[in-house]
Amino acid sequence: MLDLDLIRRMPKVTLHDHLDGGLRPQTVLDLAGEIGHELPATTPEALADWFFEAADSGSLERYLETFDHTIAVMQTAEHLRRVACEFVEDQAADGVIYAEARWAPQQHRRAGLTMAQAVEAVRDGLAEGMAICAGRGQAITAQQIVTSMRHLPPTLDVAELAVAFRHDSVCGFDIAGAEDGFPPSRFDEAFAYLRHHNVEYTIHAGEAFGVASIWEALQLCGASRLGHGVRLVDDLTRGPNGWELGEVARYVRDRRIPLELCPSSNLQTGVCGSVAEHPFGLLADLRFRVTVNCDNRLMSRTTLSRELLLLAEAFDYDVPDLRLFTVNAAKSAFHPFDKRRELINDVILPGFGALGA
Repeated sequence: MLDLDLIRRMPKVTLHDHLDGGLRPQTVLDLAGEIGHELPATTPEALADWFFEAADSGSLERYLETFDHTIAVMQTAEHLRRVACEFVEDQAADGVIYAEARWAPQQHRRAGLTMAQAVEAVRDGLAEGMAICAGRGQAITAQQIVTSMRHLPPTLDVAELAVAFRHDSVCGFDIAGAEDGFPPSRFDEAFAYLRHHNVEYTIHAGEAFGVASIWEALQLCGASRLGHGVRLVDDLTRGPNGWELGEVARYVRDRRIPLELCPSSNLQTGVCGSVAEHPFGLLADLRFRVTVNCDNRLMSRTTLSRELLLLAEAFDYDVPDLRLFTVNAAKSAFHPFDKRRELINDVILPGFGALGA
């Protein structure tokens, strides 16, 4: 029988975790106090409740509004370093061995930082966190994905950062934010630039918008992974001989396109009413390359271990199933091939083997 303590001991991989969505409530209070930013609550417990309740609205747009407060306290190099360092420490404490932190440098210039300086601050914070964890015997690799916001005018500047820092903690690029009305093809120039420089990128698609968003992210924009992609189920129909895949779903499965699925976050934005109703179970049954992620740990009041436990309870998964999802994520990481093999063969499989899987 799976429980949270057992899952915490499993080596885990997270691909879709927003840096500005995973702050500790106490850190938000501390940093807000330093800069005089007013918050909706004055204790860590009350603030954690506020973030969860405000995000638990069934609307992606309302969900995104909660970031006004976290982004406000991440405007200096010192604050970005602290948040990035704590990101690594919190992931390692949950048994995560590899983590990609995504965030939008465009949103962190209010106090005078250039975007390059902001990327350097996050880089230094990730490195500090990894060093602290190594001293505790917790081996973890953490990298950053730099993100453009899809509602802003498309530019090349963030893609250029991804290329400039590609060997210096940045592992890829993303576009995020409200999907409806802001198609990913608006960023065609950025995607072409990244492809020219052989840089990996993922695209938020198929979360608040349907199959057309997924098709566009893949066929017009060339995404390596799908951020969420949960609406892929709209391209599945139950036929007389079982589930039938539409052309987009078939392409995604045949090409082994990774789905960065985030169950609790999807509940909050209205994708489904319960974890048991989440399309994860069907997509896993049909052998799509599903991965499990938190999206925003603060807003969803969650951890990767908790997400795995919720799925295990909803779909009767056991240790071998969670091992499969973890290997899926490791295979899909924006990380060199040899490093991915090491993660799988030297850490994940032995780690699960020690649990009797």
